[in-house]
Amino acid sequence: MPVPSDIEIAQAADLRPILEIARKIDLVEDDLDLQGKFKAKVHLDVLKKFADRPQGKYIDVTAITPTPLGEGKTTTTLGLTQALGTVLGKSVMACIRQPSMGPTFNIKGGAAGGGYSQIIPMEDFNLHLTGDIHAISIAHNLVAAAIDTRMYHESRQSDEALKRRGVTRIDIDPATITWNRVVDVCDRTLRSIKVGFNDDKLADGSPSPVFPRATGFDITVASELMAILALATSLKDLRERVGRVVIGLDKKGTPVNLEQIGVAGAVTVLLKDALMPTLMQTLEGQPAFVHAGPFANIAHGNSSIVADQIALKVADYVVTESGFGADIGMEKFFDIKCRYSGLIPNAVVLVATVRALKMHGGGPKVTPGAPLDEAYTQENLGLLEKGLGNLGVHIKNVLRFGVPVVVCVNGFADDTDAEMEMVRRYAEGQGAYAAIKSTHWAEGGKGAGALAEAVVGACEQPSSFDFLYPLDWGIKQKIEYIAAEIYGADGVTYEPLAEEQVAKYEKAGFGNLPICMAKTHLSLSHDPSLKGVPKGYTIPVREVRASVGAGFIYPLLGAMSTMPGLATYPAFMNIDIDLETGKIVGMF
Repeated sequence: MPVPSDIEIAQAADLRPILEIARKIDLVEDDLDLQGKFKAKVHLDVLKKFADRPQGKYIDVTAITPTPLGEGKTTTTLGLTQALGTVLGKSVMACIRQPSMGPTFNIKGGAAGGGYSQIIPMEDFNLHLTGDIHAISIAHNLVAAAIDTRMYHESRQSDEALKRRGVTRIDIDPATITWNRVVDVCDRTLRSIKVGFNDDKLADGSPSPVFPRATGFDITVASELMAILALATSLKDLRERVGRVVIGLDKKGTPVNLEQIGVAGAVTVLLKDALMPTLMQTLEGQPAFVHAGPFANIAHGNSSIVADQIALKVADYVVTESGFGADIGMEKFFDIKCRYSGLIPNAVVLVATVRALKMHGGGPKVTPGAPLDEAYTQENLGLLEKGLGNLGVHIKNVLRFGVPVVVCVNGFADDTDAEMEMVRRYAEGQGAYAAIKSTHWAEGGKGAGALAEAVVGACEQPSSFDFLYPLDWGIKQKIEYIAAEIYGADGVTYEPLAEEQVAKYEKAGFGNLPICMAKTHLSLSHDPSLKGVPKGYTIPVREVRASVGAGFIYPLLGAMSTMPGLATYPAFMNIDIDLETGKIVGMF
């Protein structure tokens, strides 16, 4: 059944005025800052307005280990939302992340869903939206400038001269600075740079001792400020978290934070409007919050707590999603986001595809932009059976947290009934509440009707949610437990730098923070080439960093980059504007 392109479907949609969408969840114009006709910022004080309302059901959508093409997690989130609303008549709301424009203009393309399960207007969603990512970029780079400025002036002035200007000497050690600059595009040439090439001299004519220095750029969504935006529960909490951000050490080895540098207040001012979630709509008219977009590999990869808090007061069912597979985004959703929000999930939807399971069974390499091998387009029960173990590990990991799980088999045109049945029997045999084929990409909410019914049933099942580990464990103990229990690793090794960092963070009192593992999404392990259920390997930790303001420690496993590079033929080469109609063309 032919389906138009995503952008053709989105541009043909019947967009409702955002005030009409707001009325569905009892919001009025005074609760909103309108951003044109089809999107609006929602004031956080609506939480007081609805404080006495009971909480809705809380559903997280995650996935098995994906192919590089992705398995349709956002599409499933929105298809399920549409089915709960349109097919079952439930009061429902979706809560998803705002995408980075880095992937939008690279291989991945946008993140508004796909087919007939999308957020609209999709062009707004995938581009500037309401400017939150730009606010993060400016605030982050203000911090970078403040750090270099402080070192510059301290290198040139006495303590007395600094005090006359209201400044106390910090003596930041340049070698310990972990705060790069950011930009929201993929640009590998900026990963490592040097700054400070100038002719400035000290009073005695000698060169300034802090310049030049090595640094780099990260993609904006990897900024700790983005992680903070997603985890802050109020403006007060945002301000306190920003003040706690540690950017490095002084020359005595003491952590230096943004409060000491004097920039925390200005950063909060730049982010105050970004703290409000953006209200949009699905193709079938259900309300949706789009808010925050922390990088799923590096940060916790989940949308904001405040969006979920509001949604759970205005809807009976809230469907959110966590980035990448259950070993990354879902584990962080539970162990980081749920710790800070106090919200307890009622069910998990685990997205799988026959295509991905065949890859985990030893199928040929899947490459974006290249045609799929016939192993993926023809029935192959043997290959599929060999890959089911990856699904089993993810089911086990969900159940480890005490939450019911529904497996959604996201259907593709080449999948056969026999393949679907094999996945269903296996998933239910591993303890899934149900395993349902869903065709929401091609059919919208109607195609996810059976999935919605299963999710409603799962939300009524008894659960016993608990975190994976206690916070009073040491940093290494928590790292090693996640590696063994979630990834199946035999052990963990630490580079000397990582050992040194762990010791410094524990000495500084940061050892009781949760762990946010930074690793590839293409394998349960640290190595993207290890498919299926890898065995007999150890996890190498090459570096350990602290996002103290966000409230987690993040170990870097293997070769992780915080600044992606562009592909040979990136998506931006197809994007243009129709000068007669003013419509964007070529986007996905």
